Amino acid sequence: MIRVSHLSAFYDGAGKDKNERVTALEDLSLEVPKGGTCAIIGPSGCGKSTLLRILAGIASNYEGEVSVAGASVDPKALSIGFIPQNYGLLPWKTVRDNIRLSWKVKHPESPVPPDEKSMLARLGVDAELLSRFPRELSGGQQQRASLARAFLLRPDVLLMDEPFSALDAITREEMQEVFFELWRAQAVTAVIVTHDIEEALYLGQSVVVLSPAPGSVSAVLDNPYFARRETSGDFAAEKARLRSWLTGKGAPV
Repeated sequence: MIRVSHLSAFYDGAGKDKNERVTALEDLSLEVPKGGTCAIIGPSGCGKSTLLRILAGIASNYEGEVSVAGASVDPKALSIGFIPQNYGLLPWKTVRDNIRLSWKVKHPESPVPPDEKSMLARLGVDAELLSRFPRELSGGQQQRASLARAFLLRPDVLLMDEPFSALDAITREEMQEVFFELWRAQAVTAVIVTHDIEEALYLGQSVVVLSPAPGSVSAVLDNPYFARRETSGDFAAEKARLRSWLTGKGAPV
């Protein structure tokens, strides 16, 4: 389980105000059950990416409690998969080296992940792609490489920051299905940040709506549309309700 309790996060100001502490998140609390998925939506600048960085153990300038499986977040003790917006592939490394990177950092004594072959076959990453560099890949191919790197780690927690935002609609849906296949196989606890309401309703067993900055939890939806491609009137109404929360034109209930 991921548990965040009364979290407030800060960063230093810029320019003349660089000595001023700016609040990014304020008194934020949420829980994600083990093996569950949580989609987080909110207006730009509300601290969504900051929250992921804290859950990853990258950012530490905060107050409150953050734990995974009852212990403080420690990247050395946990396996944490992180997929940033730009996929996080190192441009000077081949796809093969990028895919193995997180595993080699975590397991230097065993540089080749034991289930690499089956994972690459599942993702459709063939030998020809493995020898390329990221700049030689399409967006969908880069995303497959990024997913392979994260899931080969067999992470305790998977954090995804708008992972499909740069893809066209068809590729986006295809990669969402690939994510689900891998997630079901490993039952990893996943937190997905997205700007897309429909994507949040598809990927999140729960959907957390953050307020404008400093971000706090405005509402939590126990999502009945999880993993369903919906076009019903009820689904459209739910999308409209979430949009009204995001724009401040409706009251969370």
